[in-house]
Amino acid sequence: MNAASPETISKRDRDQIFEMFGKHISKGQIRYLSAGHLDILEGERNGIRFHESRSGRAFIDGFSSAGCFNVGRCNRQIIQALETALDDYDMGTYGMLSAPKIELAKKLVAVAPGDLNRVLLCGTGADAIEGALKLARGATGRNEIISMTKAYHGHSGMSLSANGKDYYKELFQPLMPGFRFAPFGDLAAIGQMVSQHTAGIILEPIQGEGGIHVAADNYLNGLREICDQYGIMLIFDEIQTGFGRTGKLWASDHSRVVPDIMVLAKSFGGGLYPNAAILYRDSSVLTNFVDQNPEFHTSLGGGSDLGCIVSSSVIDYIVENKIWENVAKMGERFLGGLRRLRDENSDIIWEVRGRGMMVGVEYKQEFMGILMADCLASNGMFAAYSGNAPQVMRFQLPTAATEQDIDEILTIIRKAIRLMKLYLIALGPLSKIPFIRDMLNKGNILITFNVWLRKFAFWN
Repeated sequence: MNAASPETISKRDRDQIFEMFGKHISKGQIRYLSAGHLDILEGERNGIRFHESRSGRAFIDGFSSAGCFNVGRCNRQIIQALETALDDYDMGTYGMLSAPKIELAKKLVAVAPGDLNRVLLCGTGADAIEGALKLARGATGRNEIISMTKAYHGHSGMSLSANGKDYYKELFQPLMPGFRFAPFGDLAAIGQMVSQHTAGIILEPIQGEGGIHVAADNYLNGLREICDQYGIMLIFDEIQTGFGRTGKLWASDHSRVVPDIMVLAKSFGGGLYPNAAILYRDSSVLTNFVDQNPEFHTSLGGGSDLGCIVSSSVIDYIVENKIWENVAKMGERFLGGLRRLRDENSDIIWEVRGRGMMVGVEYKQEFMGILMADCLASNGMFAAYSGNAPQVMRFQLPTAATEQDIDEILTIIRKAIRLMKLYLIALGPLSKIPFIRDMLNKGNILITFNVWLRKFAFWN
């Protein structure tokens, strides 16, 4: 398919897809996406871009599905690996031995940080988080887990219980007992909370949904010391930060801190075949527990032969191309450009932070995150604000972005800021009135307002 003239669908067909999605899946999801101009029907996908199916218009993918596309959209090398595998393999039988499982485990151990040399294969990120928390509890014989405020670890069972914001949990109380929460980055708070009942401490080295907060190196080293002192399992959730996203192969490499347990997913499947894994130390307490309880965590989709072949190809691609090196270089260029934009627009931008190509821009009001998503989409870039911190625009750019791409992206962001300032001609004065500001910063009200605004905005 020619990237310059992608295939398109008619307006009637597009409208019918939206109607059927609303009828059979969720009208609320369409409304939610529409508020941020994210109701885009993806068509052709390639490299750092995808095309909108109705118009054929190209969008830069600034979200990468929360880091799923570290090898790019529709990577031909990964597709070829899957196509070849389909000649001889299917999913395989769960729990049975197979060459693809063994090959993937060997490759994972070879690139894993420190002495993480044991592998448990899972189907999804939430599935792997569940397994990691069960492993920590089962191996230690303790029940308490310490997670972080604004943390995001998934939407099921224990993973939901480990989330650090009520937004995701309030409809489903009571959740799993034994979870406590500490402010992210506050080592003293952790020191006061740990006890002989603490099985594990779980955190993202860089909080994604929480608003792109980077854990300081001394904080991670301090957690390692506390866990060693009390026999606690240190668990790193590298579902978004792993496989080169932060400018090193693993986010933990920046601090040279090796966890006891590490969770991987998203980009592990190459954007083609969902897959996840738990890596852990070959220590007596962990290994003995798994060997004595091999079925303590089962996952029908985890460790499928096709998934393992795809993930093996992903590791090969990432290592052969050393994608973390480009991420480090382009990430520095991107962060530098964003910080210049912050200096030029200090009236609306509070802070720019991140590592590599996992970057957040925090605005001074919550409603500005949704507005910025809309303004970026209007200028040809797809990006999303943080679920746990809507005032933060998340940028998880394709790891293969070039200097030219970064400069183009910065130009788009500059144009989007100008457009947002047109919104703020009206919203700025209103937001200074306390009760109106509170209303604007409430999710449902802001979504309703933005849906209404898009119907009349002259730039749509």
